[in-house]
Amino acid sequence: MRPPHLAFPAQDSGSANYALAVLLGAYVLSFVDRNVMAVLIGPIREDFAISDFQYSLLHGFAFSMFYIFLGLPIGRLADAWNRKWIITVGIFFWSAATALCGLARNFHLLFLARMGVGVGEAALSPPAYSLLSDYFSAERLPRAMAVYTLGITLGGGLAYIVGGSVYGYFQSLPRASYDWLGNIRPWQLTFLVVAAPGLLIGTLMMLVREPRRNGDGGGNDPGEKVPISAVIQQLRTYRGVYGSLILGVSLLSVVGYGTMAWYAEYLIRVHGYERATAGSLFGTVFIVAGSLGTLAGGWSPVLLRRLGYEDANMRVVMLVPLLWVVPAVAGPLATSATWAVVLAVPIVFFLNSYFGVCIAALQLVTPNRMRAQISALLLFSTNLFGLALGPSLVALFTDYVFGHDSALSYSLALMAALACPLAAMILGAGLKHYRAALDVHG
Repeated sequence: MRPPHLAFPAQDSGSANYALAVLLGAYVLSFVDRNVMAVLIGPIREDFAISDFQYSLLHGFAFSMFYIFLGLPIGRLADAWNRKWIITVGIFFWSAATALCGLARNFHLLFLARMGVGVGEAALSPPAYSLLSDYFSAERLPRAMAVYTLGITLGGGLAYIVGGSVYGYFQSLPRASYDWLGNIRPWQLTFLVVAAPGLLIGTLMMLVREPRRNGDGGGNDPGEKVPISAVIQQLRTYRGVYGSLILGVSLLSVVGYGTMAWYAEYLIRVHGYERATAGSLFGTVFIVAGSLGTLAGGWSPVLLRRLGYEDANMRVVMLVPLLWVVPAVAGPLATSATWAVVLAVPIVFFLNSYFGVCIAALQLVTPNRMRAQISALLLFSTNLFGLALGPSLVALFTDYVFGHDSALSYSLALMAALACPLAAMILGAGLKHYRAALDVHG
Protein backbone atom coordinates (compact mmCIF):
# COMPACT_ATOMS: atom_id res chain seq x y z
CA MET A 1 0.00 0.00 0.00
CA ARG A 2 1.36 3.37 -0.98
CA PRO A 3 1.17 5.84 1.96
CA PRO A 4 -1.05 8.88 1.24
CA HIS A 5 1.67 11.45 1.63
CA LEU A 6 3.56 12.27 -1.51
CA ALA A 7 1.40 14.96 -3.08
CA PHE A 8 0.32 17.33 -0.37
CA PRO A 9 0.40 20.97 -1.54
CA ALA A 10 2.14 23.96 -0.02
CA GLN A 11 0.26 26.58 1.97
CA ASP A 12 0.58 30.35 1.56
CA SER A 13 4.32 31.07 1.59
CA GLY A 14 4.09 34.15 3.83
CA SER A 15 2.15 32.32 6.52
CA ALA A 16 4.41 29.29 6.16
CA ASN A 17 7.59 31.30 6.55
CA TYR A 18 6.23 33.22 9.54
CA ALA A 19 5.20 29.98 11.24
CA LEU A 20 8.62 28.46 10.54
CA ALA A 21 10.38 31.53 11.97
CA VAL A 22 8.33 31.53 15.16
CA LEU A 23 8.66 27.78 15.62
CA LEU A 24 12.41 28.13 15.10
CA GLY A 25 12.48 30.85 17.80
CA ALA A 26 10.55 28.59 20.16
CA TYR A 27 12.89 25.67 19.49
CA VAL A 28 15.93 27.90 20.07
CA LEU A 29 14.50 29.04 23.39
CA SER A 30 13.66 25.49 24.43
CA PHE A 31 17.27 24.37 23.97
CA VAL A 32 18.62 27.41 25.79
CA ASP A 33 16.35 26.71 28.75
CA ARG A 34 17.05 22.97 28.90
CA ASN A 35 20.82 23.12 28.24
CA VAL A 36 21.97 26.19 30.17
CA MET A 37 22.72 23.84 33.06
CA ALA A 38 25.65 22.44 31.07
CA VAL A 39 27.76 25.53 31.89
CA LEU A 40 26.55 25.67 35.48
CA ILE A 41 27.72 22.20 36.54
CA GLY A 42 30.49 23.43 38.85
CA PRO A 43 28.55 25.98 40.92
CA ILE A 44 25.47 23.73 41.20
CA ARG A 45 27.59 20.79 42.36
CA GLU A 46 29.38 23.02 44.85
CA ASP A 47 26.24 24.61 46.31
CA PHE A 48 24.31 21.36 46.65
CA ALA A 49 27.34 19.09 47.36
CA ILE A 50 26.38 16.51 44.72
CA SER A 51 28.29 14.12 42.44
CA ASP A 52 28.48 14.01 38.64
CA PHE A 53 25.84 11.30 38.60
CA GLN A 54 23.47 13.29 40.81
CA TYR A 55 23.98 16.33 38.58
CA SER A 56 23.20 14.19 35.53
CA LEU A 57 19.84 13.33 37.09
CA LEU A 58 19.03 17.04 37.20
CA HIS A 59 20.23 17.66 33.66
CA GLY A 60 18.65 14.65 31.96
CA PHE A 61 16.40 12.46 34.07
CA ALA A 62 14.40 15.16 35.88
CA PHE A 63 13.77 17.07 32.64
CA SER A 64 12.90 13.96 30.66
CA MET A 65 10.54 12.20 33.08
CA PHE A 66 7.41 13.99 31.88
CA TYR A 67 8.92 15.32 28.66
CA ILE A 68 9.14 11.76 27.40
CA PHE A 69 5.78 10.42 28.49
CA LEU A 70 3.64 13.50 27.82
CA GLY A 71 4.83 13.64 24.22
CA LEU A 72 2.60 10.68 23.29
CA PRO A 73 -0.76 12.06 24.52
CA ILE A 74 0.20 15.54 23.31
CA GLY A 75 0.96 14.08 19.89
CA ARG A 76 -2.46 12.45 19.78
CA LEU A 77 -4.10 15.71 20.88
CA ALA A 78 -2.20 17.61 18.17
CA ASP A 79 -3.51 15.26 15.47
CA ALA A 80 -7.06 16.30 16.38
CA TRP A 81 -6.95 19.79 17.89
CA ASN A 82 -5.53 23.28 17.28
CA ARG A 83 -1.76 22.83 17.28
CA LYS A 84 -0.69 26.46 17.71
CA TRP A 85 -2.50 26.76 21.06
CA ILE A 86 -0.92 23.57 22.35
CA ILE A 87 2.50 25.05 21.55
CA THR A 88 1.65 28.48 22.99
CA VAL A 89 0.61 27.05 26.37
CA GLY A 90 3.77 24.93 26.41
CA ILE A 91 6.05 27.94 25.80
CA PHE A 92 4.61 29.92 28.71
CA PHE A 93 4.71 26.88 30.99
CA TRP A 94 8.34 25.89 30.40
CA SER A 95 9.50 29.52 30.65
CA ALA A 96 7.85 29.82 34.08
CA ALA A 97 9.46 26.54 35.15
CA THR A 98 12.90 27.75 34.00
CA ALA A 99 12.44 30.83 36.19
CA LEU A 100 11.56 28.52 39.09
CA CYS A 101 14.92 26.75 38.55
CA GLY A 102 16.49 30.07 39.50
CA LEU A 103 14.53 30.16 42.74
CA ALA A 104 15.36 26.59 43.83
CA ARG A 105 17.12 26.38 47.20
CA ASN A 106 18.05 22.69 47.22
CA PHE A 107 18.52 19.64 45.00
CA HIS A 108 14.93 18.45 45.36
CA LEU A 109 13.34 21.79 44.43
CA LEU A 110 15.62 22.12 41.42
CA PHE A 111 14.68 18.57 40.42
CA LEU A 112 10.98 19.49 40.53
CA ALA A 113 11.53 22.70 38.55
CA ARG A 114 13.45 20.78 35.88
CA MET A 115 10.52 18.38 35.64
CA GLY A 116 8.32 21.42 34.93
CA VAL A 117 10.59 22.55 32.10
CA GLY A 118 10.17 19.10 30.55
CA VAL A 119 6.38 19.24 30.90
CA GLY A 120 6.20 22.51 28.96
CA GLU A 121 8.68 21.54 26.26
CA ALA A 122 6.79 18.31 25.58
CA ALA A 123 4.13 20.47 23.91
CA LEU A 124 6.45 21.84 21.21
CA SER A 125 7.87 19.40 18.70
CA PRO A 126 5.09 16.87 17.90
CA PRO A 127 2.61 19.66 17.02
CA ALA A 128 5.37 21.64 15.28
CA TYR A 129 6.31 18.72 13.00
CA SER A 130 2.65 18.29 12.08
CA LEU A 131 2.21 22.03 11.42
CA LEU A 132 5.24 22.18 9.16
CA SER A 133 4.16 19.12 7.17
CA ASP A 134 0.93 21.01 6.37
CA TYR A 135 2.67 24.29 5.58
CA PHE A 136 5.33 22.92 3.18
CA SER A 137 5.20 20.64 0.15
CA ALA A 138 6.86 17.23 0.18
CA GLU A 139 9.77 18.62 -1.86
CA ARG A 140 10.37 21.56 0.50
CA LEU A 141 9.65 19.71 3.74
CA PRO A 142 13.18 18.32 4.38
CA ARG A 143 14.62 21.83 4.09
CA ALA A 144 11.91 23.31 6.30
CA MET A 145 12.59 20.61 8.89
CA ALA A 146 16.31 21.37 8.65
CA VAL A 147 15.63 25.06 9.32
CA TYR A 148 13.42 24.18 12.29
CA THR A 149 16.08 21.80 13.57
CA LEU A 150 18.53 24.73 13.56
CA GLY A 151 16.89 25.43 16.91
CA ILE A 152 19.03 22.65 18.37
CA THR A 153 22.27 24.24 17.23
CA LEU A 154 21.33 27.87 17.79
CA GLY A 155 19.68 27.17 21.13
CA GLY A 156 22.30 24.70 22.25
CA GLY A 157 25.10 27.09 21.31
CA LEU A 158 23.42 30.10 22.88
CA ALA A 159 22.90 28.10 26.06
CA TYR A 160 26.68 27.81 26.43
CA ILE A 161 27.48 31.35 25.29
CA VAL A 162 24.67 33.21 27.05
CA GLY A 163 24.75 30.96 30.10
CA GLY A 164 28.49 31.31 30.52
CA SER A 165 28.44 35.06 29.89
CA VAL A 166 25.49 35.80 32.17
CA TYR A 167 26.96 33.64 34.92
CA GLY A 168 30.36 35.31 34.52
CA TYR A 169 28.75 38.75 34.62
CA PHE A 170 26.86 38.14 37.85
CA GLN A 171 29.85 36.36 39.40
CA SER A 172 32.01 39.43 38.70
CA LEU A 173 29.60 41.81 40.40
CA PRO A 174 29.91 42.68 44.10
CA ARG A 175 27.39 40.64 46.06
CA ALA A 176 25.85 43.86 47.38
CA SER A 177 24.64 44.78 43.88
CA TYR A 178 22.03 42.00 43.87
CA ASP A 179 21.56 41.41 47.60
CA TRP A 180 18.18 43.09 47.31
CA LEU A 181 17.00 39.94 45.50
CA GLY A 182 17.65 37.87 48.61
CA ASN A 183 20.05 35.00 49.14
CA ILE A 184 20.48 34.20 45.46
CA ARG A 185 23.54 32.94 43.58
CA PRO A 186 24.88 33.89 40.12
CA TRP A 187 23.83 30.53 38.66
CA GLN A 188 20.26 31.13 39.86
CA LEU A 189 20.18 34.59 38.29
CA THR A 190 21.30 32.97 35.05
CA PHE A 191 18.15 30.84 34.98
CA LEU A 192 15.97 33.90 35.57
CA VAL A 193 17.57 35.79 32.68
CA VAL A 194 17.23 32.99 30.11
CA ALA A 195 13.59 32.40 31.08
CA ALA A 196 12.47 35.94 30.20
CA PRO A 197 12.30 35.69 26.34
CA GLY A 198 9.52 33.12 26.67
CA LEU A 199 7.02 35.95 27.10
CA LEU A 200 7.87 37.33 23.65
CA ILE A 201 8.00 33.99 21.82
CA GLY A 202 4.73 32.86 23.36
CA THR A 203 3.03 36.05 22.22
CA LEU A 204 4.35 35.67 18.66
CA MET A 205 3.11 32.08 18.60
CA MET A 206 -0.42 33.30 19.23
CA LEU A 207 -0.30 35.05 15.83
CA VAL A 208 0.53 31.88 13.87
CA ARG A 209 -2.35 30.70 11.66
CA GLU A 210 -3.47 27.09 12.09
CA PRO A 211 -3.10 25.64 8.56
CA ARG A 212 -5.52 23.41 6.70
CA ARG A 213 -4.56 19.77 7.10
CA ASN A 214 -3.38 18.06 3.92
CA GLY A 215 -3.16 14.44 2.94
CA ASP A 216 -6.41 13.32 4.62
CA GLY A 217 -8.95 15.10 2.46
CA GLY A 218 -8.00 18.50 3.83
CA GLY A 219 -10.06 18.11 6.96
CA ASN A 220 -9.35 20.35 9.90
CA ASP A 221 -12.20 19.53 12.27
CA PRO A 222 -11.37 19.75 15.99
CA GLY A 223 -11.74 16.42 17.71
CA GLU A 224 -11.40 14.35 14.52
CA LYS A 225 -9.14 11.44 15.44
CA VAL A 226 -8.00 8.22 13.86
CA PRO A 227 -8.44 5.21 16.15
CA ILE A 228 -5.44 4.05 18.15
CA SER A 229 -5.86 0.70 16.41
CA ALA A 230 -5.19 2.39 13.06
CA VAL A 231 -1.99 3.99 14.39
CA ILE A 232 -0.87 0.60 15.71
CA GLN A 233 -1.67 -0.99 12.36
CA GLN A 234 0.40 1.69 10.59
CA LEU A 235 3.33 0.93 12.87
CA ARG A 236 2.94 -2.81 12.26
CA THR A 237 2.66 -2.45 8.49
CA TYR A 238 5.82 -0.34 8.30
CA ARG A 239 7.57 -1.79 11.37
CA GLY A 240 10.81 -2.27 9.44
CA VAL A 241 11.19 1.42 8.64
CA TYR A 242 9.77 2.79 11.89
CA GLY A 243 11.73 0.34 14.03
CA SER A 244 15.08 0.96 12.36
CA LEU A 245 14.65 4.74 12.23
CA ILE A 246 13.49 5.07 15.82
CA LEU A 247 16.05 2.71 17.35
CA GLY A 248 18.96 3.90 15.21
CA VAL A 249 18.31 7.59 15.86
CA SER A 250 17.76 6.86 19.56
CA LEU A 251 21.28 5.44 19.78
CA LEU A 252 22.64 8.52 18.02
CA SER A 253 20.81 10.69 20.53
CA VAL A 254 22.76 9.00 23.33
CA VAL A 255 25.97 10.35 21.79
CA GLY A 256 24.37 13.72 21.02
CA TYR A 257 22.92 14.47 24.44
CA GLY A 258 25.92 13.00 26.23
CA THR A 259 28.20 15.30 24.26
CA MET A 260 26.01 18.36 24.78
CA ALA A 261 25.87 17.77 28.52
CA TRP A 262 29.58 17.13 29.14
CA TYR A 263 31.89 18.44 26.40
CA ALA A 264 32.18 21.96 27.82
CA GLU A 265 32.86 20.48 31.26
CA TYR A 266 35.51 18.23 29.67
CA LEU A 267 37.26 21.35 28.31
CA ILE A 268 37.21 22.82 31.84
CA ARG A 269 38.36 19.74 33.74
CA VAL A 270 40.88 18.20 31.38
CA HIS A 271 42.24 21.21 29.48
CA GLY A 272 41.93 23.92 32.12
CA TYR A 273 39.61 26.40 30.40
CA GLU A 274 37.76 28.96 32.51
CA ARG A 275 34.03 28.26 32.70
CA ALA A 276 32.97 31.34 30.70
CA THR A 277 35.69 30.70 28.09
CA ALA A 278 34.73 27.04 27.66
CA GLY A 279 31.07 28.03 27.29
CA SER A 280 31.89 30.70 24.72
CA LEU A 281 34.18 28.41 22.69
CA PHE A 282 31.91 25.39 22.64
CA GLY A 283 28.84 27.55 22.16
CA THR A 284 30.37 29.23 19.12
CA VAL A 285 31.36 25.87 17.66
CA PHE A 286 27.86 24.59 18.35
CA ILE A 287 26.19 27.48 16.56
CA VAL A 288 28.50 27.60 13.52
CA ALA A 289 29.39 23.94 12.94
CA GLY A 290 26.04 22.71 14.20
CA SER A 291 24.05 25.02 11.95
CA LEU A 292 26.16 24.02 8.95
CA GLY A 293 25.59 20.38 9.83
CA THR A 294 21.86 20.89 10.13
CA LEU A 295 21.62 22.66 6.78
CA ALA A 296 23.93 20.16 5.08
CA GLY A 297 21.73 17.36 6.39
CA GLY A 298 18.62 19.05 5.05
CA TRP A 299 20.05 19.66 1.59
CA SER A 300 22.02 16.41 1.14
CA PRO A 301 18.97 14.22 0.32
CA VAL A 302 18.41 16.42 -2.73
CA LEU A 303 21.88 15.53 -4.01
CA LEU A 304 21.45 11.81 -3.30
CA ARG A 305 18.05 11.79 -4.98
CA ARG A 306 19.62 13.28 -8.11
CA LEU A 307 22.06 10.35 -8.05
CA GLY A 308 19.13 7.95 -8.10
CA TYR A 309 18.71 7.15 -4.41
CA GLU A 310 14.98 7.26 -3.68
CA ASP A 311 15.78 6.33 -0.08
CA ALA A 312 17.91 9.49 0.23
CA ASN A 313 16.45 10.73 3.52
CA MET A 314 17.11 7.55 5.46
CA ARG A 315 20.41 6.91 3.68
CA VAL A 316 21.73 10.26 4.95
CA VAL A 317 20.76 9.29 8.50
CA MET A 318 22.62 5.98 8.09
CA LEU A 319 25.82 7.62 6.77
CA VAL A 320 26.10 10.11 9.63
CA PRO A 321 27.27 7.73 12.42
CA LEU A 322 29.90 6.23 10.09
CA LEU A 323 31.40 9.70 9.63
CA TRP A 324 30.75 10.87 13.19
CA VAL A 325 32.45 8.08 15.14
CA VAL A 326 36.05 9.08 14.31
CA PRO A 327 35.99 12.68 15.63
CA ALA A 328 33.61 11.66 18.44
CA VAL A 329 36.26 9.30 19.80
CA ALA A 330 39.32 11.41 18.91
CA GLY A 331 38.05 14.72 20.32
CA PRO A 332 37.75 13.64 23.96
CA LEU A 333 41.12 11.88 23.73
CA ALA A 334 42.94 14.94 22.33
CA THR A 335 46.19 15.66 24.14
CA SER A 336 46.06 19.43 23.62
CA ALA A 337 43.41 22.04 24.35
CA THR A 338 43.61 23.31 20.76
CA TRP A 339 42.87 19.92 19.24
CA ALA A 340 40.04 19.35 21.70
CA VAL A 341 38.32 22.46 20.34
CA VAL A 342 39.24 21.80 16.68
CA LEU A 343 37.82 18.28 16.81
CA ALA A 344 34.66 19.61 18.42
CA VAL A 345 33.84 21.11 15.00
CA PRO A 346 33.18 17.81 13.14
CA ILE A 347 31.66 16.30 16.31
CA VAL A 348 29.05 19.05 16.48
CA PHE A 349 28.59 19.11 12.69
CA PHE A 350 27.52 15.46 12.57
CA LEU A 351 25.68 15.67 15.89
CA ASN A 352 23.23 18.08 14.27
CA SER A 353 23.08 16.77 10.72
CA TYR A 354 20.66 13.86 10.89
CA PHE A 355 17.60 14.72 12.97
CA GLY A 356 15.75 17.04 10.59
CA VAL A 357 16.23 14.52 7.77
CA CYS A 358 14.94 11.75 10.03
CA ILE A 359 11.81 13.73 10.86
CA ALA A 360 11.18 14.43 7.18
CA ALA A 361 11.63 10.73 6.37
CA LEU A 362 9.11 9.86 9.05
CA GLN A 363 6.51 12.36 7.82
CA LEU A 364 6.73 11.05 4.26
CA VAL A 365 5.65 7.51 5.20
CA THR A 366 2.97 8.57 7.69
CA PRO A 367 -0.66 9.68 7.09
CA ASN A 368 -1.50 13.20 8.22
CA ARG A 369 -3.64 12.37 11.24
CA MET A 370 -0.88 10.13 12.59
CA ARG A 371 2.16 12.33 12.04
CA ALA A 372 2.25 14.06 15.43
CA GLN A 373 1.59 10.77 17.25
CA ILE A 374 4.30 8.81 15.47
CA SER A 375 6.67 11.78 15.71
CA ALA A 376 5.94 11.78 19.45
CA LEU A 377 6.83 8.08 19.53
CA LEU A 378 10.18 8.92 17.91
CA LEU A 379 10.75 11.70 20.43
CA PHE A 380 9.74 9.36 23.25
CA SER A 381 12.45 6.91 22.24
CA THR A 382 15.18 9.43 21.41
CA ASN A 383 14.65 11.26 24.68
CA LEU A 384 14.41 8.06 26.72
CA PHE A 385 17.73 6.90 25.28
CA GLY A 386 19.40 10.26 24.71
CA LEU A 387 18.16 12.84 27.14
CA ALA A 388 17.44 10.53 30.07
CA LEU A 389 20.34 8.11 29.58
CA GLY A 390 23.00 9.97 27.56
CA PRO A 391 24.23 12.41 30.24
CA SER A 392 23.86 9.76 32.94
CA LEU A 393 25.76 7.14 30.92
CA VAL A 394 28.77 9.45 30.68
CA ALA A 395 28.55 10.21 34.41
CA LEU A 396 28.15 6.50 35.17
CA PHE A 397 31.36 5.69 33.29
CA THR A 398 33.18 8.55 35.02
CA ASP A 399 32.02 7.82 38.58
CA TYR A 400 31.76 4.03 38.60
CA VAL A 401 33.91 2.61 35.77
CA PHE A 402 36.92 4.94 35.73
CA GLY A 403 36.40 6.34 39.22
CA HIS A 404 37.70 9.92 38.97
CA ASP A 405 36.54 13.26 37.56
CA SER A 406 39.43 13.65 35.12
CA ALA A 407 38.35 10.45 33.31
CA LEU A 408 35.49 12.35 31.71
CA SER A 409 37.42 12.27 28.43
CA TYR A 410 37.47 8.45 28.38
CA SER A 411 33.77 8.32 29.20
CA LEU A 412 32.86 10.52 26.22
CA ALA A 413 35.05 8.49 23.85
CA LEU A 414 33.70 5.15 25.07
CA MET A 415 30.10 6.28 24.62
CA ALA A 416 30.69 7.20 20.95
CA ALA A 417 32.69 4.06 20.19
CA LEU A 418 29.83 1.87 21.40
CA ALA A 419 26.78 3.71 20.03
CA CYS A 420 27.76 4.99 16.57
CA PRO A 421 28.66 1.68 14.84
CA LEU A 422 25.58 -0.05 16.25
CA ALA A 423 23.32 2.78 15.06
CA ALA A 424 24.77 2.60 11.54
CA MET A 425 24.10 -1.15 11.34
CA ILE A 426 20.48 -0.76 12.48
CA LEU A 427 19.78 2.10 10.07
CA GLY A 428 21.45 0.24 7.19
CA ALA A 429 19.22 -2.77 7.80
CA GLY A 430 16.17 -0.51 7.53
CA LEU A 431 16.92 0.97 4.10
CA LYS A 432 15.05 -1.76 2.19
CA HIS A 433 12.01 -1.26 4.40
CA TYR A 434 12.09 2.48 3.76
CA ARG A 435 12.22 1.90 0.01
CA ALA A 436 9.27 -0.46 0.28
CA ALA A 437 7.31 2.12 2.28
CA LEU A 438 7.93 4.68 -0.46
CA ASP A 439 6.82 2.06 -2.99
CA VAL A 440 9.82 2.70 -5.31
CA HIS A 441 9.57 -0.80 -6.73
CA GLY A 442 5.84 -0.84 -7.39
